[in-house]
Amino acid sequence: MNSSSSPPLSNQLHLLGKVEVFKLHGRDKASRNVLLIVGKYFPARSVSSQAVNVYLKDKIFPFLKDGPFTVVYIHTDVHWTENFPGVSNLKAIYEAIPITIKNNIEAVYFLHPGLQARVFFATVGRLMLDTELYNKVKYVKRVEFLWEYVRRKEMELPPFVYDHDEKLEFCPVMDSELENDYLRLFSPSPSVDSAVSTYSMRCFA
Repeated sequence: MNSSSSPPLSNQLHLLGKVEVFKLHGRDKASRNVLLIVGKYFPARSVSSQAVNVYLKDKIFPFLKDGPFTVVYIHTDVHWTENFPGVSNLKAIYEAIPITIKNNIEAVYFLHPGLQARVFFATVGRLMLDTELYNKVKYVKRVEFLWEYVRRKEMELPPFVYDHDEKLEFCPVMDSELENDYLRLFSPSPSVDSAVSTYSMRCFA
């Protein structure tokens, strides 16, 4: 968002702490700390990249600097017009992460990625991230598969994440083999939205 229209920095930091979009929560199967990021909670219209960088520096990174950790990013119910920070803000946030923190990331588990997110990550994300970190991202289609990597009893996920999993039970085309299909579906002529609509129509036909 435009820094000139942003609330005071202290208010933004308070909001980030209140919504808990970034949270140290649980451990993975190798006993490493987990940084949980809930995309739905990100107040994209109310905070600047500066506020995010300050919050991470003061509240999160001090606990991650001494050893390897994993990231669980929950993409469930993320909408580009509501809680997506934008490409320029994402780039500013990523570039502000200290190299020591980046080097400590063992894996990034991307839960419930939609078709738009996969296309975005395969294009813009590939250019934005270091190759080493890009290769550490693992798509996780269902919550049940997340437990292969992190300790289930030590991680509590928001109820809406499980609700989404239930919807997938009735509409398996939403997450079936999209890893292999999304690049084929994406071309300069059709929009990303049209590809998503095609899948939705097949589900509810």
